[in-house]
Amino acid sequence: MTSSRAAILGALLALCLVGGGPLSAQSPLDLSGSWTLNRQLSQFPKELGFSTSLLNTGPVDRLQVESQEDAQRTRFLADEVRLPPDRLAITVTPAIVTITPDPGAARTVQPGRRDESVKIGPVTVITNASWDANRLTIVYKAQTGRLLRYTYWVNQNPVQLIVEVEFVEGKGGGDRVRRVYEPMSPGDSPVAAQSNSALGAPASAPSTPTAPRGVTPPPGTFPASSGPASTAIDQRPDASLKGLTRLGVVLEGVGADSAKCGLKPESIEAAVTKRLTDAGLRVVRYSDDETYLYVNINTVTASSALCVSRYDVTLYSHAAAQLPHTTSPVLLQVELLHKGGLAGGGPAVHAESVLKNVLEYVDQFAMRVRDANK
Repeated sequence: MTSSRAAILGALLALCLVGGGPLSAQSPLDLSGSWTLNRQLSQFPKELGFSTSLLNTGPVDRLQVESQEDAQRTRFLADEVRLPPDRLAITVTPAIVTITPDPGAARTVQPGRRDESVKIGPVTVITNASWDANRLTIVYKAQTGRLLRYTYWVNQNPVQLIVEVEFVEGKGGGDRVRRVYEPMSPGDSPVAAQSNSALGAPASAPSTPTAPRGVTPPPGTFPASSGPASTAIDQRPDASLKGLTRLGVVLEGVGADSAKCGLKPESIEAAVTKRLTDAGLRVVRYSDDETYLYVNINTVTASSALCVSRYDVTLYSHAAAQLPHTTSPVLLQVELLHKGGLAGGGPAVHAESVLKNVLEYVDQFAMRVRDANK
């Protein structure tokens, strides 16, 4: 009996040794390293994101109201997919995975831990990460019923990091895109040094971290300015609003369904303009050349008794900046402030409700401008 058991164990060991060769060719550790985006091999579809439908497919009484926090989180996560980082640094340990995009905000996840709250730049996201053999899957919860699923794995011949992202809505899937990264050459920016330093590992050379989108880095972390050495960056709260005394007003999205629900563009524009002028701001009508307030209201009628509107109020400006991939400054549209929400109700009261919410945002923006100029 003993010899029989020994023979069985020997056979199992031999099978493991023979079958183990291919499995050892790839492992989670293969994700570790610094990677640079190959744009020619990557997908860049013109349309990418969650659906723009304002209504659930379920009963009206199950209508989900999107909070400001949900809207900010969803916009941030979707923008990360539409504008993928040029470089990625990934560090894998038995317990955690740290992903540092450049540009972008670093994030650390713990595979196997459920519903983990992770801070990514200006937003906090519930994540679920897991390993499936050599593949890492990270699911980010943008809001109820809307998820972003990232899957990372490495091809060996040639060596490439594959990143697949899927927009998941409800019970079905949505848009999907694949990005291909290649090992970073020695001459590229050492983004890995930033990631390693965060984990306590020595960096091969000092580097200046890039400010993540939408995040104000602590003092001393900005890259050197291309202007005069004496130029200082004002990092005080709402510094971008200081000196603002005039702005344009642009209203869009108010269509036929809006009219059915009592929303009239001329009334909305007049009310917004009055709030701004009452706050001491000069309003330049029909202008978006400089800094302007953009109001967008999209309305649908679920039935003759229900109107639903998505409203966004955004303060935009323009600035010239030289990007990492450009040889000269380019003109950019800059979002200074943004708030938005969702409202539903009967046609008799819907317009009043939407306008009230929009004007509350306008008042908040005007107050911040006034405070910044004290």
